[in-house]
Amino acid sequence: MRKWIPDRQSPVMLLFVLAAAMPLSFKVWQSLLNNFAIEQAGFTGVEIGILQSLREVPGFLSFTVIFLLWLLREQQLIVLSLIVMGLGTLLTGYFPSVTGLYFTTVIMSIGFHYFEAVNQSLSLQWFDKQNAPWQMGRMMAIGSVTSLLAFGLVYAGISWLGLSMTALYTIGGGLTMAVGVFAFLWFPRFAQKTPQNRHIVLRKRYWLYYALTFMAGARRQIFVVFAGFLMVEKFAFDASAMAILFLVNGILTLYFAPRIGRFIGRFGERRALTLEYTGLVLVFIGYAFVSHAGVAVVLYLIDHVLFAMAIAMRTYFQKIADPADMAPTAGVAFTINHIAAVILPAVYGVLWLYSPAAVFLTGALLSSVSLLLSRLIPDQPQAGAEIRLPRRSVADAGL
Repeated sequence: MRKWIPDRQSPVMLLFVLAAAMPLSFKVWQSLLNNFAIEQAGFTGVEIGILQSLREVPGFLSFTVIFLLWLLREQQLIVLSLIVMGLGTLLTGYFPSVTGLYFTTVIMSIGFHYFEAVNQSLSLQWFDKQNAPWQMGRMMAIGSVTSLLAFGLVYAGISWLGLSMTALYTIGGGLTMAVGVFAFLWFPRFAQKTPQNRHIVLRKRYWLYYALTFMAGARRQIFVVFAGFLMVEKFAFDASAMAILFLVNGILTLYFAPRIGRFIGRFGERRALTLEYTGLVLVFIGYAFVSHAGVAVVLYLIDHVLFAMAIAMRTYFQKIADPADMAPTAGVAFTINHIAAVILPAVYGVLWLYSPAAVFLTGALLSSVSLLLSRLIPDQPQAGAEIRLPRRSVADAGL
């Protein structure tokens, strides 16, 4: 029987505490952003587009986390990144201007993306290969719980307590910073099993992981930018309806993420990713032709649940990689993932003006490419067996 609650001062508990802390600021920042930008900073579509591009720049530059490892250990860096993210959120309410919001968004984004890169690295190092999918699913579930608390804080603060957006940004960011300080003081400095390479690592044998990561970034942009936009533009969902949708997503992730982790551990990465991308092809085709709001909601919820299958990409890399490559490859992977974030929103934004259906049909095409790539993952991936080679025929074998 696997323990649900790890030892109080173990590396696993540290990752769980940090996973709980991150949404307290990020989800508050995210849920208030559009209202704050328009009502307090006077944003138009031009400024919000620039802000979203600026927010993605630190993600594109995540490979630079490697150079910080010359100055800090990963455990120190992840806690510092969490505190920086909380600080960026806290300061947001005090700079209600275009340049002020650009400035605080970049601070928040630097903390967020460095946190995510180091979090992936430490997860792959600290979780054993057998239990890694399950443990990562638990981390996602914990983050969903505090995401629900953050959404509840925003709703209750505005609707019942009459709090200003500045106060809510202060509370959300302050809570994250407080947890970061607690984590720094409470947890011991854990010994590093394998010293990490502190230079950029690009290995030919990791090419399938890189390709899957790039395609995952493209899928994420279609969901984040255009799936929600479809709900608002085509089906006239208001802010409260979208908030309820976010809450349901969080509840579903809380329930399904650990179970998806167990599924990956039992059936393997290839089957899990095959299921994800087959589902995505159908979901994106559904988005393209949906005409009923209820069906659109079901597609949106399925789309979000399938995000948890991304655990399989991380555990696939964990199994094939040199243990010293976890940290540098996590940074590089985030950069690869964000290449699409820099390019696709603008391209698809133009395409959307002519045909929203075409945006989602190209998403189905991209998911089909991911499906083909996922089929190359072996049943038992490991170093030296990174891809599933086609079986040789009798003639090829010379028999």
